[in-house]
Amino acid sequence: MLHTRLCDLFGIEVPIIQAGMGVFTSAELVSAVSNAGGLGSFGTGLRPVASLRSELLLRPVASLREELPRVRQLTSRPFAVNYTLAQPNEEIFALILEAKPPIISFALGDPGDLVKRAHAVGSLVMHQVTTVQQARQAAERGVDVIIAQGSEAGGFSGTVAALPLIPQVVDAVRPLPVVAAGGIADGRGLAAALVLGAQGANIGTRFLASDEAPISQTWKQAIIAANSEDAIKVEVWNDIFPREATAYDTVPRALRTPFIEKWQKSREVAKQEAERLRADVIAAIQQGKMEEFIPWAGQTAGLVHEVLPAAQIVKRIVAEAEEASSK
Repeated sequence: MLHTRLCDLFGIEVPIIQAGMGVFTSAELVSAVSNAGGLGSFGTGLRPVASLRSELLLRPVASLREELPRVRQLTSRPFAVNYTLAQPNEEIFALILEAKPPIISFALGDPGDLVKRAHAVGSLVMHQVTTVQQARQAAERGVDVIIAQGSEAGGFSGTVAALPLIPQVVDAVRPLPVVAAGGIADGRGLAAALVLGAQGANIGTRFLASDEAPISQTWKQAIIAANSEDAIKVEVWNDIFPREATAYDTVPRALRTPFIEKWQKSREVAKQEAERLRADVIAAIQQGKMEEFIPWAGQTAGLVHEVLPAAQIVKRIVAEAEEASSK
């Protein structure tokens, strides 16, 4: 079985991390991945602190206070909680610290003194970067693991592809373990990442198309039906959801929709109507209709052909990586 330094550090069996995809993760998904020997990640982005309960909602949005304890109920294995820095929220971070998860992961900005605060409650720290400069800064902050994410990724990423980024980050922050992200959906991608010097892979899109992912079947089927070129950069997102000044320069990637195509062509108008559009997007999340607006997915959508249980995805990636490595 595949085993790397990352496995020893985190206490996991295989070097596979399910990405912390905000409100599109759940206690069920996180625990399924962790129970299969990988590292499940619970995302806090766009997630309310208090529950949103309404007869208007197709899928009531569980709160952090409800979901974080449920992760521990469903798994005794290590897991991560992800905190994004594009729109920081002290109340959310305080709840994460209160939960004292084994690993806290950061993304989308300079973590600053949050690394020390995470270490103070006993959590290891993993941080996602999109450039070598960001990686060096994160290492100086004292993080334990760095995720180098290529531009192929779904969600938020920079402009450098994974193939050139990963080995540069490995060289820049050695001996810190580096995890590869972007463009990985199967065991061949994991094996390639290990060859480049990474100690594991952080995988998002493949786990969106899992039984446990809390997104609609329509969205999952859209991933399966998509070609890689259907996963496009959504520049207008940053017009609708402005970043903090300290946030990294990233643009999300998603499957093209009429909403995206309309507003990509009218970014100045989107800025003027940002408050209304934000409300529309948040309502879509709460109603389980995000696939009509901005359905996150990376270019690996072209590699995903079926919805599977998360545990089976982990096992399949491991088996494929072992086979690829033996050739």
